[in-house]
Amino acid sequence: MICLPRLSIWIIVTGLLLLAIGWLSPVQLPVVLYKLGLVTLGGVLGYWLDRGLFPYARPHQLLDDDPDGPGHLSMIRRALIVLACILGLTLGL
Repeated sequence: MICLPRLSIWIIVTGLLLLAIGWLSPVQLPVVLYKLGLVTLGGVLGYWLDRGLFPYARPHQLLDDDPDGPGHLSMIRRALIVLACILGLTLGL
């Protein structure tokens, strides 16, 4: 049995969908790449914004067995900051 990396099926599906967009409407490929760039930039910007705003509250350093502990709260905080950056860039706000 072949052991594929995680999300391999989704990478294949994404590639097939991009091929379909390129075949059906090649004019839309730059738009798709532009949107992909905005989502990626928003994710990176959100991550670095969280690191800059909270330099001593890194999720991996605060994790413990307590599900309500500071590590889990800092993961939620980081996810919300990244989400806000991605939404802000992709919605053009």
